[in-house]
Amino acid sequence: MIKFKTWWSLLMVIALITITACGSGDTASDNGTKDDTPATVGSAEAEAAFAKGKYDPPIEFSSVLMPKKYVQGDTKENNVHDRWMLETLGMKHKDTWYPANDDQYRQKLQLAIASGEKLPDFVSVPTNAVLTNQLIDSGQFIAIDELFDKYASQTLKDHAAAHPELWYPFTKDGKKYNMPIMEYTDNDDTLLWLREDWMEKLNLEAPKTIADLENIMDKFKNENPDGLSPDKVFPLAISLKNNTNTWMGQLDWLFGAYGTIEEQWNKDANGNLEYGSVNPGAKQALAKLAEWMEKGYIHTDSALWDEGKSAESWTAGKAGILPGANWVPDWPAPDLLKNVPGSKYKAYPVPAGPDGKIGTKWQNSGVNASIMINKDAKHPEAIFLYYNYLLDNLANPAAGSEYEYGFAKGYDWDIIDGQPTSDKEKIKDFSNEFPFLTGPARIPDLYMKTLVKLANGEKPETPYEKQMAEFRKPENWYAGKVVMSQIDIRKQNYFTGAATPTMVSKWNLLRQSEMETFNKIIYGQLPVDAFDQFVANWKSNGGDQITQEVNEWFKSVSAK
Repeated sequence: MIKFKTWWSLLMVIALITITACGSGDTASDNGTKDDTPATVGSAEAEAAFAKGKYDPPIEFSSVLMPKKYVQGDTKENNVHDRWMLETLGMKHKDTWYPANDDQYRQKLQLAIASGEKLPDFVSVPTNAVLTNQLIDSGQFIAIDELFDKYASQTLKDHAAAHPELWYPFTKDGKKYNMPIMEYTDNDDTLLWLREDWMEKLNLEAPKTIADLENIMDKFKNENPDGLSPDKVFPLAISLKNNTNTWMGQLDWLFGAYGTIEEQWNKDANGNLEYGSVNPGAKQALAKLAEWMEKGYIHTDSALWDEGKSAESWTAGKAGILPGANWVPDWPAPDLLKNVPGSKYKAYPVPAGPDGKIGTKWQNSGVNASIMINKDAKHPEAIFLYYNYLLDNLANPAAGSEYEYGFAKGYDWDIIDGQPTSDKEKIKDFSNEFPFLTGPARIPDLYMKTLVKLANGEKPETPYEKQMAEFRKPENWYAGKVVMSQIDIRKQNYFTGAATPTMVSKWNLLRQSEMETFNKIIYGQLPVDAFDQFVANWKSNGGDQITQEVNEWFKSVSAK
């Protein structure tokens, strides 16, 4: 479930990427005028394939497939997915890339861009604005506007219409270059996971405000129900090592209680974009964190902890509050139950600040990755035929269909003792790691809607709902309901483009200054008022120029 890496990590290596792909921005001119309009839109062969639902005779294409687990004698070149793809859609691989891992794939892409090597017909692109723009500038890929309008599934079209911002990272000079691959929305939205056994033993109520949460932390530390001495308990498990607006041990909810979301670009009162870490509310959040550090509510090693390490304090029974997403019951909560017999946990809404403000980050637009189409692809529409089929048949399968219980019998489902089951403990050589070109098909709002339905005690009816009832724990159901109960507080990061010119040269230093200043304030090594000087320096050392560039970008991509 953990899929989302912050774009800051990308910016930290922009200088290296730029050097590696030197000259990529001029590749189109080196290769001649870039023709980004597919010549085969509406061709007779394409029309026949969409009318029949498959290519007959079959076609060949090249793509990229990341490593998967293969069972039952399958291989990357011959497996249940590829056999299904040929039989069902009349499509098969030729000259496809099979990189060993994500790093190798990115390196291979960078080298291909720099050298002008021919890329596959369909190139999957991770959520990486820098890489996306380099691929666009390479001149090897077509704009997909016409293809999308003609061939995209209505499900994808409807989602794109409801979330026009999903096109922002993929748009250049008014044209769209990437086919979005949909992901579940709100899957990483922040809530608080509390030790419910401690809450019950201390007779505590749900925290509605930061003050309420402070009372809970004080009780957890100084009146610990497990009998731990105060010096052994650090109630709030957080990560301060890299990013604080992240996917576990995050602090977006605390900054949100003071009117900003740190480490992202938010809209101000006038509709302009501002960097959340320099908003005055960030100073109040830092003051509170410094207070909590002094009181021992936060472990002094938090600056050394990444997201996973922050969770270990909670699963070890030494913390009572873990900021995280709805999927914590899948991981790392099982470790808590194993390490601390009798422990329980429960999801709680994030609390409001002293002025009633409340907010957290929001997983933008329900898009996890994208696919670009090579200008030399003989069948550019084929990826739409493929993805449409997955969305129509696998994302929310119909009762009685061949995908009612899963994708492939004997792999992710089987008949055991006369009954269909998806229980991996019962199925020999269970595997659900199929090499889908687009990854698993997902309808963005279906996951959360289903969790809420289950949490409300309603009986699962559809195959998808039954699968969720079997795979997801009741604590996960309830967490989904908590997330959706606060859907209006989620704050979008409005900047999803490539690094601006000033970011390329100055962002690393600005970001380093931010991390150092914030941590020193939290640890009491600098007074809270040091924030004011940090903001002044940030603005004069390139921040104001970056803010101007970010707003110019935003206006260019959001213009109707």
